[in-house]
Amino acid sequence: MVRSFKQSKKSQTPSKHKKISTSLQDNIQESKQLFSYGVNKDFAMRTIQIHFNKKDACLFYYSSIVNGPMINLHVIKPLLERSGESVNNVVSIENIEEVDNFEKIIQNINSGKIILLIDGDDTAYAMDVADFAHRNISITENENTIKGPQEAFTESLNSNISLIRKQLHNNHLINEGVQTGERSKNEVNLVYIKDLVNEDILENVRSRLEQIATDNVRNIEILEQYIEERPYSLIPTVLYTEKPDKASSYLEDGFIILLMDSSSACLIVPVTFWSFFHSPEDRYLRFFYGNFTRAIRLFCFYLTLLISASYVAISNFHSEMIPPDLLLAITASRERVPFPLIVEVLIMEIAFELIREAGLRIPNPLGPTIGIVGALILGQAAVQANIISPIIVIVAALSGLSSFALADININFTVRLMRFIFILAAGAFGMLALTGAFLLFFMYAASIKSFGIPFFSPMSPHFLSSEDTVFRKPIKKEIFRPNYLHPKDVQKKSK
Repeated sequence: MVRSFKQSKKSQTPSKHKKISTSLQDNIQESKQLFSYGVNKDFAMRTIQIHFNKKDACLFYYSSIVNGPMINLHVIKPLLERSGESVNNVVSIENIEEVDNFEKIIQNINSGKIILLIDGDDTAYAMDVADFAHRNISITENENTIKGPQEAFTESLNSNISLIRKQLHNNHLINEGVQTGERSKNEVNLVYIKDLVNEDILENVRSRLEQIATDNVRNIEILEQYIEERPYSLIPTVLYTEKPDKASSYLEDGFIILLMDSSSACLIVPVTFWSFFHSPEDRYLRFFYGNFTRAIRLFCFYLTLLISASYVAISNFHSEMIPPDLLLAITASRERVPFPLIVEVLIMEIAFELIREAGLRIPNPLGPTIGIVGALILGQAAVQANIISPIIVIVAALSGLSSFALADININFTVRLMRFIFILAAGAFGMLALTGAFLLFFMYAASIKSFGIPFFSPMSPHFLSSEDTVFRKPIKKEIFRPNYLHPKDVQKKSK
């Protein structure tokens, strides 16, 4: 009895793979079941009689994600009043797609399109009238620049594509869509310049997107974790940015960017180690100014990664390297501290991470105040209570503040996590262990590839490039694109 009930229920369940029928009533009934008409409050349908062929028709759409006035003006009114030969030359919608099955109908309606079904026709018409709610274009919040464009991506895919085309006036700029997700079909847009991009890398990206087997990929932040090669790696292999001008500069060199609705940023692939330290402002500033900021950034990378570990190693195992006066000052400051040096450093590093995380989660008006007051109170109170020594506060502050110079969030997390590993290594066997840990980290980074591209390219292995790695050359002397991508046109201009 139960089995027969399940079989009858299964037979009544509409199939999204079913072909469109020539009977309008059958199509309406199928659509109602697929979209739970009557229960689903924002799923709307409207029946009309088309003027030019005197046939009955029905429109289906989600009222919450479409432009109502646009439907009335450019779809319903022309169908009711105009004469013509077909739907394509009657309605005044830019994009009209013909579909022949209900799976395509589901995808199009979920994407903000309106579906037109006509009696006696086994083809439906999908018309783009999407009007998803999104923020207006604003300035960047996480990648601030003083000199250069201030516009940032929004959660609207069309707006993001517009921002890129605003930067690149190129007829070879391609915006290709790839569907991902099983239960919820979301589109990933691959943007590249056709006469530059390496076809092998492009096919590699396409295949990774097509191999994603999951119910839903909501945004590029989730997508990044599906397409990366090593999910357990501390080192990122995909670049994340919310700046259209930065994305456009990578496109001009033959890279590929990925965009999705609901994400106010894009992914850039493939990338190298140097990509995480470059800022668009490096090129907007004059030659010496831009290279000066890069030098500071790389110095901050060293400070935040190794200064705490180096202090632990030298103070515990190599005190002869410290000048006598400074050594006596350090010893005197630690005279009443009950903890070993490595414990002091870990306490301050963890405290700094707690303050950083709390400052991010606290509402904006209170965040900076709580962060500064918390750091001052904790540091001063800990020193007066003889829990830590004053010099540890200085070391931890230098280490923490230097990490803020690394704007990319992925490399920032890499450095912050590796810092704890280096501190533990230095506390165990001094500079010997610290050097060994650093060499292992360096060798591991050298073994990584991003979509087939060695991580330290073009320095190791060496490739022809614009030599924009550690420092950049004057823009007039940047002749070549990065040859590790094997672009179709490696030369930017004639010599």
